[in-house]
Amino acid sequence: MNEQKVALVTGAATGIGKACAEALATRGFIIAANYRSRREEAEQMLTTLDGTGHQLFQADVSEPEQASRLVDEVVSSLGRIDVLVNAAGQFTNQTIDGDMFSQWQQSWQHSMALNLMGPVNLAFLAAQSMIKRGSGRIINITSRGAFRGEPTAPAYGAAKSALNSATQSLAQALGPKGICVYAVAPGWTETPAASPRIRAQGWDGVAAQSPLGRIGRPDEIGSVVAFLASDNAEYLTGAIIDANGASYLRN
Repeated sequence: MNEQKVALVTGAATGIGKACAEALATRGFIIAANYRSRREEAEQMLTTLDGTGHQLFQADVSEPEQASRLVDEVVSSLGRIDVLVNAAGQFTNQTIDGDMFSQWQQSWQHSMALNLMGPVNLAFLAAQSMIKRGSGRIINITSRGAFRGEPTAPAYGAAKSALNSATQSLAQALGPKGICVYAVAPGWTETPAASPRIRAQGWDGVAAQSPLGRIGRPDEIGSVVAFLASDNAEYLTGAIIDANGASYLRN
């Protein structure tokens, strides 16, 4: 039976998910790297990870049956799940004065399925394995948009806000089982998915939202996630870590 700790990272092919996989691999975790459709990029990412034993697992985590299969395959192949990082997500533009009603409904359904239900379903499934071991970490990637509002993507903002709330509820429910649950809420981060939207808004203007005068890097989020996955972050359970360069501060 493998005794090296295993981290399941969703959306690991690119962006924040990739950075989380890299940071955790550097700290000695075996990475179960999930991807939905970007197999070539996922395979390339896997070759760059420190250590050995890392594996790829394909699944669309917005589909409950595929989420269940994913967890079963990871446990069957690697023996355990010590850390779950829910990094898979998508920002979907919506316009209340431009979308058709059918588009509006589809956007809400898709965003909730991927950005909320995917993470909470995987949390439930992974927790079953963690409870048996009496320990574990669940780390949800949310967004500063959960707090400030997203007028062009209300479903995304609502899903991330709900995921923050679910994080805190799960932290209370799972704490007695030895499982800690956290959320990391990034602001603008220079990823392949976000960069076109940053350019469209104007790179300098977006960077100026932070007093640091720059946009976040994926590796900075990965470092936060790696710390939360460590043995030193237990008393932070239930915390929502604002990783947005002070571009948005909560009261």
